[in-house]
Amino acid sequence: MAEALDTLKMDGTQQAALLFLTVGQDRAAEVLKHMTPKEVQQIGAAMAEMRNITLDMIDGVLRRFIEEIRNQTALGVNSEDYIRNMLTQALGADKAANIIDRILLGRNSKGLEQLKWMDPRAIADLIRLEHPQIIAIILSLLDSDQAAETLAHLPERSRSDVIMRVATLQGVHPAALKELDDIMEKQLSGNTNVKSSTIGGIEAAANILNFSDSNIEVSIMEQIAEANPDLSQKIQDKMFVFDDLVSIDDRGIQTLLREVSTDALLLALRGADDGLKEKVFNNMSRRAAEMLRDDLEAAPPARLSDVEASQKDILAIARRLAEAGEISLGGGDDLI
Repeated sequence: MAEALDTLKMDGTQQAALLFLTVGQDRAAEVLKHMTPKEVQQIGAAMAEMRNITLDMIDGVLRRFIEEIRNQTALGVNSEDYIRNMLTQALGADKAANIIDRILLGRNSKGLEQLKWMDPRAIADLIRLEHPQIIAIILSLLDSDQAAETLAHLPERSRSDVIMRVATLQGVHPAALKELDDIMEKQLSGNTNVKSSTIGGIEAAANILNFSDSNIEVSIMEQIAEANPDLSQKIQDKMFVFDDLVSIDDRGIQTLLREVSTDALLLALRGADDGLKEKVFNNMSRRAAEMLRDDLEAAPPARLSDVEASQKDILAIARRLAEAGEISLGGGDDLI
């Protein structure tokens, strides 16, 4: 029989899932309408995994929810001003500006929002014949993991060009956004006072490549290095690779390890440097660390592609935790 979850050990996604199961499907559905596709998928998966829900669990989640509502609410204020002030106070003006632009942009364009619900292969089929600059804008507007999957389905000869355009993208004029919406056969809201949206850039390109398969990533970086060595180096400097996990503090490593299966960790560490291995060992119980050391020494050879795939999966978990504010990806330069 599955063991009931302790609400004190639940992450934010699990608590939200339990709350949705508690309030009833009609109320839950109304709330889900206002969430992003990625959030809906994460919460839906967490709801599907819920087992042995107790009254104490429900009481704990409801009590925490009520406390949060009492401490923070946007009722009675201008919602746009509230969002701007809240994000600016939390993230600082520069980082908040980028997120605010994307929130407002998504609100004004049903076409762009529809893309977020589409399968990456379908997106690639839709845009593969478009100008590379239009493709770059679309990838910049998608979540990095979805953009990486879409990139993988695009013709190999065009991938490096698209990533270079993502990296050098400074802003998008409303006219360009209208062209983008035309691809989806939708119209922009028509607000000609909308300022350029701050999307793309070196970090966006690096994030997309971080989620790409290793062979695709290497091929693209080689082509970019040949065409523009300076841009290639800038992208490389922003990429967060598996060995960079060593820069996460001890509490963050412990949080990450709770989310990673032992088998995945064992496979991923086969290709890690000694510094990261020691970081992991030092943040486990002595018994668990000894068992992991022994398993690493006794493990048979593994394919490099399998090791890299496991490392990518763990990096994806790390980014999800960073986005939720549960860990910091080293040096304060969290990937958003």
